[in-house]
Amino acid sequence: MTCNNCARHVTDAIQSVSGVRTTLVSLETRCASIRWNPNQPAHVEAVLAAIRGAGYDAQPLAAAEAGGPAAQRQAGWQINLWLGVLGTAPMMVGEWVFALGLARWFQWSCFFLAAVVQVFAGAPFYRGAWSQLKAGRSNMDTLVALGSTTAFAYSAWALLSGAGGHVYFMEAAAIITLISCGHWFEARVSARASSTLRALLRLAPDTARRRNADGSETEVPVADLGLNNLIALKPGDRVPTDGVAAEGSSAVDESMLTGEALPVDKSAGSELYAGTAVQNGRLLLRVTATGEATALANIIAAVQRAQSSRAHIQRLGDRVSSVFVPIVVLVAVGTALWWGLELEQARAAHAWLGRFLWSAHPPETALAAALIGAAAVLIVACPCAMGLATPAAIMAGSNAAARRGILIRDGVALEKAGEVTAVLLDKTGTLTAGKPTVAAQWRADQPSSTGTPPFRPADLDVAALAAALARHSTHPLSQAVAKLAQVEVPLSDWREVRGCGVQAAVKISDLTFQIPDPGAEAVRTRLGSLNWLAQMGTDLAAAGAFVGDWSAQGATVLGLTVDGRLAAALAVEDSLQPGAGEVVRRLRADGRKVFLVTGDRAPTAARMAKQAGIDGANVFAEVRPEAKADLVKQLQARGERVAFVGDGINDAPALEQADLGIAVGRASDVAREAADIILLKSEIEAVPEALGLARATLRTIRQNLFWAFFYNAISVPLAALGFLSPVLCALAMGLSDLLVIGNALRLSRWRLRN
Repeated sequence: MTCNNCARHVTDAIQSVSGVRTTLVSLETRCASIRWNPNQPAHVEAVLAAIRGAGYDAQPLAAAEAGGPAAQRQAGWQINLWLGVLGTAPMMVGEWVFALGLARWFQWSCFFLAAVVQVFAGAPFYRGAWSQLKAGRSNMDTLVALGSTTAFAYSAWALLSGAGGHVYFMEAAAIITLISCGHWFEARVSARASSTLRALLRLAPDTARRRNADGSETEVPVADLGLNNLIALKPGDRVPTDGVAAEGSSAVDESMLTGEALPVDKSAGSELYAGTAVQNGRLLLRVTATGEATALANIIAAVQRAQSSRAHIQRLGDRVSSVFVPIVVLVAVGTALWWGLELEQARAAHAWLGRFLWSAHPPETALAAALIGAAAVLIVACPCAMGLATPAAIMAGSNAAARRGILIRDGVALEKAGEVTAVLLDKTGTLTAGKPTVAAQWRADQPSSTGTPPFRPADLDVAALAAALARHSTHPLSQAVAKLAQVEVPLSDWREVRGCGVQAAVKISDLTFQIPDPGAEAVRTRLGSLNWLAQMGTDLAAAGAFVGDWSAQGATVLGLTVDGRLAAALAVEDSLQPGAGEVVRRLRADGRKVFLVTGDRAPTAARMAKQAGIDGANVFAEVRPEAKADLVKQLQARGERVAFVGDGINDAPALEQADLGIAVGRASDVAREAADIILLKSEIEAVPEALGLARATLRTIRQNLFWAFFYNAISVPLAALGFLSPVLCALAMGLSDLLVIGNALRLSRWRLRN
């Protein structure tokens, strides 16, 4: 593949195969990634046949070889470049330095040198053009082959027929040499742009030391590891696969996966991830995931998907590219007819414009002027820059993001992130640290205002019941309550009510405190938000003073009920993320509105918002999970482009509804699946960085498309009017590619401004 049209043709060919669900074709790496429908078998041979039918060749590629094609492509173009230089340089020296252009012996020498360049260095262009011609299509190779062949064929005719005059063997060879040079530079830059992906592919080692049943250790390939195998790790080792530390302790460097510079302390029970580096101490790892199930494999897949994806803005380039080559051929034919049939008129137009531009010397004869003008148009209009404009920026932007611990799902997500005008932050676990603790408890030691009989609970029993109810939930508030006691209380019919709390049935025989209805066999117990308990008919008046005091201090108050009566209230405190205030400041400095949404009570939400610097009018409290998605819709109805930042399963509907969903590091699998951007760091400090980098990438894409269109809009008329020779056209075409790629690579040095 040599241009964006090629990638589009290959994509269409693969999508036509039965069973293919999605396909991502990368122009830069020359790779296609295919996902099959789950209920249909993979027909690899059918895909290969479809690609070949479209005029291209293909072969299956192992995931570990994903960085290989770019290096092979670079080496191939380097050989082409050397062949072209060795053939073209003597012709340039003879013609430009020693003025031998009209010497007969020199023209014969140029004929043989140019023929070598055409046959060997030009072979890739001719093969590409021929394969497209067989498929009834055209691409960049078509233009290069036509332009170079036109110059060479005319010169060969002039030499062999004895017509005399200037010949253009040097120009024919220089076209192929300069365009090969451009492809070589492009391949080098593309290899550099995909450096993050290659670094990720090299992270996991090929072998591991497996602990045997007798205590001995055996070096085995990582591919042979199975679940629950024990792996010995020593300082300096890279973790071969995901697992849990069974023994030992060490600091582990996770920077390549999360972007975090500081090592993380690991001990028995800690999770370890493939590709991370053990720094000190020894660890024994119990394998919990292998192969494509590891976190590293998922990160690699995400980076590959982002690099191979297409943004909506690319459709403009696609539409233009689809008709570009035929239009250019028509322009070249028109140029040839004009110079060939109306030479004097063409010369007059050229001379008049030359007074405002620069001096140029078109060929003397009508035939030469016609053919060389047509060749110049064909060469200068190669749509490489247009095809590279979007994918080069997406590749550079996604790599820069991955190095910062930011995973972007695809080019569309990158594009959406650059257009965000409002950021909606979830509170618990996102704006806050997500490590709350129970600060105080209230127990139903006194009759309630309704006169219902009092409970007589022992402290241990209330703590044990609350902890037992909370233990099976992953919500940060539940995890805080679960730490109150380790005593097990038998529960039945346990379930979690999303955004509200948890409930279960408890046998009365398992309770030691007094309840109003001792005749019942079991009672319904609930632990959750006070709003939910009130909706269930619970009287909360007895704990009114406790709730008011702690809510004013910014704590979240949970209630514990037994048989519909309030048995206890728990004040749970959480603190803001260390950099939350700075995150809000940066987002507002970039012109984005910041909102806070939470299912918590209004006083708690208002206190947290004030600490973070969020306007009180932008705080939405006591919002149920399904209502979060409705809130996103309301903001969208106002014309806002909304990014929702969340971390839990409760946030999945809002993440899905938002224009852009951002899941933070502790996000559940459901939240991650619904998100467009995943922050591998546990803090939200990466949110402004992710949005800023996306905006910079979108700006780069627009700049690239502008320059690609501008280049063709200016260069094609100049070539048609005789102001650009074929050599200058080839040089200009190569420089336009480098300009687009170089502009994209600036993203690797992008930094968030204060």
